[in-house]
Amino acid sequence: MSILLNRNRSAFIIMFFLSFSAISMAQKIDTISTFSITSYVDAYYAHYTDSAGPGNFQKFPTISPRSNSPSLNTAQIALQYNADKIRGMSVLHFGDIANCSWAPYPYNHLMEAHVGFKIYSKLWIDAGFFRTHFGTEFLLPSENITSSISVGTFYEPLFESGFRLNFDPTKKLEINIFLLNGYNMFADNNNKKSLGMGITYALGENSGIGYTNYIGDDTPPTDPVMHMRYHNNVFLNYQYKKLKLQIGGDYCIQQNSDLATGTKNAGMYSGLATAKYQWTVKFAIYGRGEIFSDPDGFMSTIITDLAGKKTGYKLTGCTLGTEYKPTEESYVRLEGRVLQMDNNQYIFYDNGSIYNHRYEIMINAGITFDLLKSVRTK
Repeated sequence: MSILLNRNRSAFIIMFFLSFSAISMAQKIDTISTFSITSYVDAYYAHYTDSAGPGNFQKFPTISPRSNSPSLNTAQIALQYNADKIRGMSVLHFGDIANCSWAPYPYNHLMEAHVGFKIYSKLWIDAGFFRTHFGTEFLLPSENITSSISVGTFYEPLFESGFRLNFDPTKKLEINIFLLNGYNMFADNNNKKSLGMGITYALGENSGIGYTNYIGDDTPPTDPVMHMRYHNNVFLNYQYKKLKLQIGGDYCIQQNSDLATGTKNAGMYSGLATAKYQWTVKFAIYGRGEIFSDPDGFMSTIITDLAGKKTGYKLTGCTLGTEYKPTEESYVRLEGRVLQMDNNQYIFYDNGSIYNHRYEIMINAGITFDLLKSVRTK
C-alpha cells in the first residue's frame, strides 16, 4: 500500500510541474509570453438547522459545508502561461471544497491542469483536466453573486477531463466543443466518451447569453441497460448601471430511468434568478430564487416520502445577502437561505425531529492576490 501511495504522489507532482515544461518549450517558440502565479483564499463560518453532526458535511455539500465550525472553503494556487501558440494552466486547491465536492483521491487536490496549442487563427485545442463548462453559476464565491450555489448547480458537473476545441470567431462569440471521459469525473468509468458544448455571445460590455450541454452514457460496465443523458442549460447575464441580473435554467433527460418502469425517459428541471444591487462602491445587497425538480430521482436520490411514495427531490429556495468589499480583490459576505422541500419530503433533522425545510446562514471572507506576474518579449 505504501508503494502505491508513493506512486500516486509522484504522479501528482509530475502532473503539476508539467506546466513548467510547457513554459520552457513555449519560450523558444513565441516572441511574447505572460506567466502568472495567483492565489485565492475563502474562509467561512456557517450554521445549518439540519443536524449532520460535528465535523460532518451537510446535505448538498459544496460551499461552506460544515455547521458551527469555522473552516476554509478553499486555499488555492494557480499557475498560468499564455503565449501566441501555446498556453497552459495548473490549479491546486485545498480545503472543504476539495474534500467534499471534488474528484476522489489522488485527484481531489487538483482543480484543473491543461495545456493548449493554437492550430489555426483563433482556433485552439486544449487537453487535460478542466473545471466544468456547464451551467449558469460558477463554483467559487469570488466568481458568483452569492457565496452558496443553488441545488441545481450542485447536481451539475463540477469538473471534467478530455479535449476542448476552442474557437473565438469574433470578440463577442465564443464556441467550445468537448470530448469528455464522463459526467463529473476525471477518470473514465466505462470506456464510453461523452460530448459537450458551450456557446456564449456578448450582448454588450456587461451582458451576455449562453447555452451549454452534455450528452453521454456513464452507465457502469456491470449494468447492461443504457442510460444516455441529455443535459441542457441556458443562461442570461445582464447588468445595467448598479443592477446585475443572472437567470438560468437546466433541463435534463435520461434514458431508462423512470421510477415506474425503469424503461422510459426521466426528466429533471431546475432554474435560478439572482439579482445584485451595488448600493455604494463597497456595499451591495443581493438575492436569489431557485427551483429544483427531479421526480424520478435519477440525478438527486430516491426516497420514500411520508405518504409512502417513492420519489426524487423537489424543492424551492430563497437566498438573501449583503456584501462588503474592502478592496477590489476582497469581500466579506453575510448570507441567509431557506430550502423548502415538497410537502411530504422530510429529509432534514434537527434535535431528533424531522423537517421538510432547512435554514442556513453563513459568513464568508475571501481574497485574491497575485504572487507573480511577468511578461517576456524576445
